[in-house]
Amino acid sequence: MDDSEILGAAALVVNDGGEYLLHLRDDVPGVVNRGTWSLLGGTRDPDDVTLEATIVRELGEEAGLVVPGLRRFVLAHHTWEGARGSIQVFWGRWNGSAQALRLTEGVMLRWFPGEMVHRLRMCPWAEDVIRQHEKSVGGKVTGHATTALRGG
Repeated sequence: MDDSEILGAAALVVNDGGEYLLHLRDDVPGVVNRGTWSLLGGTRDPDDVTLEATIVRELGEEAGLVVPGLRRFVLAHHTWEGARGSIQVFWGRWNGSAQALRLTEGVMLRWFPGEMVHRLRMCPWAEDVIRQHEKSVGGKVTGHATTALRGG
């Protein structure tokens, strides 16, 4: 699939403890997957030259978050109110306080271990992405993480 056909981008952010940074979306009319836990991200703007630019912009706008070294992980497929589209999911490591982030959209950000995801009211495509990641790393994340906050 050509990048121009992809609607948006999302970030699968994982800390060194193997926890996932999840975003509780607003529960108001007009919000996609309202009232669910999901990944940070959003739709591509006309000014976004690449999907990488989309995710960098979205992380900054929604949470003042910078995740160095983001890389493409998987293409997720999403259906909402009869419309279908694809979302490029990027993966990156970040160790920081979810509460310290400057949230501008949604209700809250929080770290969750993978084994707790099935207990949450999750956005279906985001839960699938987490399950894929869990399988790809055997439920563990290793390596050094970089912490970077912007505006906070």
